[in-house]
Amino acid sequence: MSRIAIPTRDEAPEASQAILTAVHAQLGVVPNLFRLIATSPTALTAYVGFNGALTKALDVKTRERIAIAVAQVNGCDYCLSAHTYLGLNLAKLSPEEIALNRKGASSDPRADAAVRFAAKVAEQRGHVSDTDLGAVRLAGFTDAQIVEIVALVAENVFTNFLNEVAQTDIDFPVVSAAQAA
Repeated sequence: MSRIAIPTRDEAPEASQAILTAVHAQLGVVPNLFRLIATSPTALTAYVGFNGALTKALDVKTRERIAIAVAQVNGCDYCLSAHTYLGLNLAKLSPEEIALNRKGASSDPRADAAVRFAAKVAEQRGHVSDTDLGAVRLAGFTDAQIVEIVALVAENVFTNFLNEVAQTDIDFPVVSAAQAA
């Protein structure tokens, strides 16, 4: 059971209702994560703004690969479950690719550089080496795209940490970070 009360959609603060309605319209459901964040309309507004802007960063496959790698680094079962589901069903990643992503890698050479870099950023809390930065540049990522990778890591670290603090009930097919990929 979640350690922070997760309101139903109707119980969420009035100031969060419009955003939750938009989430429902887009997804057909309102996942526990959104209802948890909705307890703070300020945090929800910030999150959906950051999340919405980052849908323009890179491509959906790379964004999901990064989310999976960061969730694994942070041991967040909620986010690992959610992004495994989204990776399979939205981004159309294979189970084998997702297993690689959990290890901070990818079968696609360019995506591999992004995922490895994102995992290093998460593991090292931003203290990456010149070699790490050079490897992602060598794969063809621009400085703007490197900033986007770091932003994606930061977005995912927020949800990983929040879900770990709350011990959010998982409302996706469960994937455990403790189980081997």
